[in-house]
Amino acid sequence: MKVVNLKQAILQAWKERWSDYQWAINMKKFFPKGATWDILNLAEALLEQAMIGPSPNPLILSYLKYAISSQMVSYSTVLTAISKFDDFSRDLCIQALLDIMDMFCDRLSCHGKAEECIGLCRALLSALHWLLRCTTASAERLREGLEMGATTGEKQLTMCLQQLQKILSSTKNRALLHIAKLEEVSSWTAIEQSLLKFGEMFASLNNSHLQSQAEECGALIRSIPIMLSMHSEQLHKTGFPTVHAVVLLEGTMNLTGEMQPLVEQLMMVKRMQRIPTPLFVLEIWKACFVGLIESPEGIEELKWTAFTFLKIPQVLVKLKKYVQGDKDFTEDVNCAFEFLLKLTPLLDKADQRCNCDCIDLLLQECSKQGLLSELNTNNLKEKRAADREEAPWLKSAENANIQPNPRLILRAEPTVTNILKTMDADHSKTPEGLLGVLGHMLSGKSLDLLLAAAAATGKLKSFAQKFIKLNEFTKHINNENSKGASVRALLFDISFLMLCHVAQTYGSEVILSESSTVDEVPFFETWMQTCMPEEGKILNPDHPCFRPNSTNVESLVALLNSTFEMKHMQMKWHEACLSISAAILEILNAWENGVLAFESIQKITDNIKGKVCSLAVCAVAWLVAHVRMLGLDEREKSLQMIRQLVGPLCSENTLQFYSERVVIMSSILEHMCADVLQQTATQIKFPSTGMDTMPYWNLLPPKRPIKEVLTSIFAEVLEKGWVDSRSIHIFDTLLHMGGVYWFCNNLVKMFNVQSRSIKFQELLKETRKEYTLRAVDLLYSIFCLDMQQVTLILLGHILPGLLTDSAKWHSLMDPPGTALAKLAVWCALSSYSSHKGQASSRQKKRHREDIEDYISLFPLDDTQPSKLMRLLSSNEDDANVLASPTDRSMSSSLSASQMHTVNMRDPLNRVLANLFLLISSILGAKTAGPHTQFVQWFMEECVDCLEQGSRGSILQFMPFTTVSELVKVSAMSSPKVVLAITDLSLPLGRRVAAKAIAAL
Repeated sequence: MKVVNLKQAILQAWKERWSDYQWAINMKKFFPKGATWDILNLAEALLEQAMIGPSPNPLILSYLKYAISSQMVSYSTVLTAISKFDDFSRDLCIQALLDIMDMFCDRLSCHGKAEECIGLCRALLSALHWLLRCTTASAERLREGLEMGATTGEKQLTMCLQQLQKILSSTKNRALLHIAKLEEVSSWTAIEQSLLKFGEMFASLNNSHLQSQAEECGALIRSIPIMLSMHSEQLHKTGFPTVHAVVLLEGTMNLTGEMQPLVEQLMMVKRMQRIPTPLFVLEIWKACFVGLIESPEGIEELKWTAFTFLKIPQVLVKLKKYVQGDKDFTEDVNCAFEFLLKLTPLLDKADQRCNCDCIDLLLQECSKQGLLSELNTNNLKEKRAADREEAPWLKSAENANIQPNPRLILRAEPTVTNILKTMDADHSKTPEGLLGVLGHMLSGKSLDLLLAAAAATGKLKSFAQKFIKLNEFTKHINNENSKGASVRALLFDISFLMLCHVAQTYGSEVILSESSTVDEVPFFETWMQTCMPEEGKILNPDHPCFRPNSTNVESLVALLNSTFEMKHMQMKWHEACLSISAAILEILNAWENGVLAFESIQKITDNIKGKVCSLAVCAVAWLVAHVRMLGLDEREKSLQMIRQLVGPLCSENTLQFYSERVVIMSSILEHMCADVLQQTATQIKFPSTGMDTMPYWNLLPPKRPIKEVLTSIFAEVLEKGWVDSRSIHIFDTLLHMGGVYWFCNNLVKMFNVQSRSIKFQELLKETRKEYTLRAVDLLYSIFCLDMQQVTLILLGHILPGLLTDSAKWHSLMDPPGTALAKLAVWCALSSYSSHKGQASSRQKKRHREDIEDYISLFPLDDTQPSKLMRLLSSNEDDANVLASPTDRSMSSSLSASQMHTVNMRDPLNRVLANLFLLISSILGAKTAGPHTQFVQWFMEECVDCLEQGSRGSILQFMPFTTVSELVKVSAMSSPKVVLAITDLSLPLGRRVAAKAIAAL
């Protein structure tokens, strides 16, 4: 009845010619209470009456305009009513509707409930669709010349385009349309179809001015779905220390790591710092060449060569999938090489170090992987060849007799595959043939070349597994003759030594098999985990693994002490390796009690290492554990025995490949003894292999506090502007010694001090802001050593401590404050994006202290908020934040992460949830200070770094109520910011965003 009465009231007003304000007064008298005008559909009723005739009724239209101006009707109902009019042939009516739309379309707002704000989004989407249809119809009529005068049609078309431009040029409107698109998927599909017709129609018009207007409108509509992923790239910077450090860190400490985590980490840095692709690829190559040039001679150099020439081209192939457009990426790689060719001193130094034309080999590899076209490859080769012509000393310095490492590594890669196939054959049929292959591998630097190539191509694990199988095969003794026994002894020894070498060079986790797939743990794995000394691993010499069967021990002692040559037939070498520790203890006791003379000890040690070097390795492994437990005056004989075992053999050896095996054994023993020799201040001379076998060992200066070392190395790195391999190892040692909290806390303090005490001379070179941003780049690079644990400390301890203690607020002021906010966001994003993956090998092998029990530190429960949550919730009294009954009961701690049922038992999730609760309470507090400013910078950085505020982002841990607090901060009160910080994949997230944007 009310609807009928409404129409009657409108007709009565028209008949009696009421003025607009008279009409409004009388309408309020007719309908004193009850339903609102929107529920009564006043806007639709007025439009319906106004559009009955061939031209619109001006009096009724004036009532509608008055209703809009006095806010009797909402913008959403007016837009919905307009979009229902579909007779586009009635020019005057269309023009009147466009005039009404023009009144408010650039200042749309809604201060009602969330449901009303979503209604405004839907209405605006309908109005956009209506405008597109209307514009297309007008263009079609103009084209076909149906109007009496072409100028009239053109006028209406111009009005339509102007109205489209006016609606779409507002970022706020586009943000509301973005929400509506996610809310009404089918309506957006209809708009996309209308947009195609719209484009086709204007393409056939001959008016260039109208065409350019239409193209502008089309581009704005097409930008709506991607408005959050459009970021401008950094073009003012040419160096990116973070990319440099990530690559250096990977090449120095994690050659065996999987490629995917590295690719994701590099892409995360690229996105966060908005690095253009050519400069990004250039920085990767620069880091590779720097690593190659500064790598110590020997294994490290081979590792870097394999990393540069084998692994990085594969990494770029994977990066290609992330960067849009294959063709564009090959152009970017070409562009990166063009830039690289300009760094002639760097390339010359690399060529000199590697004894070859590095760029030529690298270009061949990239071309093979499809990263460069043939034309570009040849062009780049020619340019580099021309550069080398101008440096004749490069060619004269090249030694034709020395094969360059890059060529050897590239050749080693297919050899690895062939060896793996050979190792798959039945060992029992041709053990001699297999021994020949292994003997060839031991010669010169073949083994390290093959291992580096296998590590860089992800084949090292299967390589190690094949050697474990071979080692297990030697346990089985069938009817063997003396030759067969010697072959079996050699196969055992070579496989054992190779596995020890792999474990020490690339980490013991490469050796370990998947526990679910193995019925019985292989002998070598058992020995390695319980008996093999490693950095930071303390062994118990009285462990049961060192106390085997007593009869085996007695027979072994007798065998070692006899004057006869050790027989290989029926010898169980794995049992001998397990018994040797107890045998050595017996021999030591006999020596200390004067039962055995030094000459006997010499003979025994010669027997131990004279045939099967593995026995010497196992003996020294136990002695190292034993020496640690002895007092200062009790160590002499044990250390003397180690000296005898690592020294040269006094008697003759009769088994094949002895000299090759001794080289590997010496390297293994040197690694094993390094810790204990340092602790006991003992000198033992190991046989020289002509190169530094432990290049990064013992880098810390003696008798100097580690905090001083950290301060000086950080200042050195900051001055240099990038982190080198040596610094990475020092930082890693300091992190290991001081612990994550000490390391992170001291670096943040140093960074704060450095940012404030920048010298005048430094300011002449760069601004304070540039200086702090460079420091952030470097700090992030250093934190990559153990990003997960550092992030937990930074976000869970250090930041909350700074934000809640007013005495420390001065350290949150600019410039260190903005830089710290940037660092915190970068760490949070990197850790969150990677923490679901596996920890890298360099993080797995660190035996770090327990940081804290995060479950008790942040007592969140999946069902009940923590005490902190409840405390923060108690100061919120806005019960009507949102519209529906479920919204009204919403706690201020409710976030998207809870709706996505994110596991809150995960330490990183707990820390992020609590940090965002703290941020929410700071924004809602009545007092402001530097901590409030810091929160603003933190949120701005979150928005800058994220392509879209969606399910995968750290912002899902932010309570929904924080959005309304954030938009009160002037710098954050923009529609794009609101879209970025809310989870638009959730209906509740869309309502929160719509409410915040509509109120701006």
